[in-house]
Amino acid sequence: MIRAVKGTRDILPPASKVWNHVESAARRVLHAYHYQEIRTPIFEETALFARGVGEDTDIVSKEMYTFEDRDGSSLTLRPENTASVIRAFIEHRLDQRPGLQKLYYIGPMFRRERPQKGRYRQFYQIGAEVIGSESPAVDAEVIEMLLEILSAAGLEGFQLILNSVGCNECRPKFVMRLKEKLTEVSQKLCPDCLRRIDTNALRVLDCKVPECQPVIDALPSILDHLCEACGAHFAAVEAYLKDRGISSEIRPRLVRGLDYYTRTTFEVVHGALGAQNSVLGGGRYDGLAEALGSKVHSPGIGFSIGEDRLVMGAEQAHPELQKDQVDLFIAPIGEPALRHAAILARELRRHGLAVEMAFEGKLKRTLETADKLNARYALILGDSEIAAGNYALKNMATGEQETLSREQLAERIYGGKH
Repeated sequence: MIRAVKGTRDILPPASKVWNHVESAARRVLHAYHYQEIRTPIFEETALFARGVGEDTDIVSKEMYTFEDRDGSSLTLRPENTASVIRAFIEHRLDQRPGLQKLYYIGPMFRRERPQKGRYRQFYQIGAEVIGSESPAVDAEVIEMLLEILSAAGLEGFQLILNSVGCNECRPKFVMRLKEKLTEVSQKLCPDCLRRIDTNALRVLDCKVPECQPVIDALPSILDHLCEACGAHFAAVEAYLKDRGISSEIRPRLVRGLDYYTRTTFEVVHGALGAQNSVLGGGRYDGLAEALGSKVHSPGIGFSIGEDRLVMGAEQAHPELQKDQVDLFIAPIGEPALRHAAILARELRRHGLAVEMAFEGKLKRTLETADKLNARYALILGDSEIAAGNYALKNMATGEQETLSREQLAERIYGGKH
């Protein structure tokens, strides 16, 4: 038997109902903040991610699904989508459109990492990007919006973590200081951290190896090395969040795993998800567009929510989201009733009701099916009901039965949903 590839899985009902709930909630919030959807290709030129994400990141060096096309070009299944969005922004000259470009996406990403709870090799992200402003007020609004998305999706008890990683003016000076300290304690670091001292010292702060944590905790803080402009920017972000009543934990070691971040970086974590408890991450990337070939300065900020983990958290907080329910189950008796039931079902579905019907089988068996489908109502339809134009509607929860006209059916069933 052929099974799903390791690190992938099928999303089956009723779990798919939770996914639809989460995505619908996200779209409602994104629409309220005037974001518009962008859909980028699932694969891109490999150079896009090497240049945009960073060649020394784990994503590029270890996790990407890269293959050679028939013409010899190197292509990669997208491991993240910010680089793709910026590529599309440049290619289609979206900088010529009025106002900020506020874009969102929902879709699959691909990384060959070790599968673990809530993490897969084909995983899904809900993300948003705002391009065209360096204002800290934009940072605060983005963070406000993503927290609204989490709440609307049903997640509870999450925590916002915040930091600034500086800019091209102050970060190099901090990195030099960091390298000095790392060299002094190199014998205590893991092999990856030793390699990163020379290639990308800032990435040492993102190490997850437990033995490295005491060493990392004793390293200098980037917040003590911000230039005046970055310090003011970060203070303004904190102030705007405070105005909104949004609390956060400042964590100077938060640098995220991608090279393109500048200034504001953030994560949201959730304790119920275990050791790998990050639900989303994001930050500002003011130089990414130029790094990918733009001749126009196009600062931006964005985030990506791990939809797999958001769904898991929503299911834990609200198990009722997985509950599948049919509004009405029609049990026709005989061929004429079956034909009548099909027309009636179409009419009721046009009222937005979820209607299921039996196509064969005895009445007792069909009513058992209605019960297993968690139907709210069952309608028994025979020759006498058709002739009279009245229907026997049974409330499956109470067992009560009443006779209604065709016109009363939709009103009764729909009214019972509220």
